[in-house]
Amino acid sequence: MIIHTTLAFLGKGSFLPPGMFIVLLVLVMIFSIYAQIRVSSVYNKNAKIPSRGGITGREAAEAVMARAGITDVEIASTEGHLTDHYDPINKRLVLSEENYRGTSLAALGVAAHEAGHAIQHKIGYSMLHFRMALVPATNIVSRAIPIVMLAGFFLASGLSGMLLDAAILCYAVLALFQLVTLPVEFDASRRAKVELVGLGIVDSDEMPGVTATLNAAALTYVAAFVSSLLYLLYLLSSRRD
Repeated sequence: MIIHTTLAFLGKGSFLPPGMFIVLLVLVMIFSIYAQIRVSSVYNKNAKIPSRGGITGREAAEAVMARAGITDVEIASTEGHLTDHYDPINKRLVLSEENYRGTSLAALGVAAHEAGHAIQHKIGYSMLHFRMALVPATNIVSRAIPIVMLAGFFLASGLSGMLLDAAILCYAVLALFQLVTLPVEFDASRRAKVELVGLGIVDSDEMPGVTATLNAAALTYVAAFVSSLLYLLYLLSSRRD
């Protein structure tokens, strides 16, 4: 996607010099790669450190939600690596098998983080509901972006006119969704850390491992937002040409 987008944009003329865009693009790519490597290495490191309490991720998520008075959320396991998520529509907290049954600091951090989303849902956290409202539009533009970019690449005129406006709209929605995602994820991690210590699931001297895991995961969301914002700014500068 990044390569196709770049090829479609370069040479079409814009307010932002192509050379500067390439530099920014490379920096964002490096940051994105670093974020992925960081989350993988930190998670793998802390996944090997068992918590003293021996509580599983499932038990931790259940305890965190129980303390918040949440009794109507199903906790399920799924295959895959770091496929953990909270489904607010069906009220399901889904943990990857390694975190569902695992007792590591990484497993507890991830499980409590997802439980943090369940708490956000229960209390009506505004940014979570805003993100939920953006999901349908985000799904549509995510499917439309490849089509728009390919059209811009193959057409002699490139991205221009209504096609350029469509690309701007798509990236504006995507960037907004990823911007709203940041406070939602940061808040869930904050709640997770407070609850793990408050419930005695993790001792205070074990928290650095949990914190490092959650902070590394947050980098991937930051990288996604920065990447989308860069493309949006480039498209807007092209629109002004």
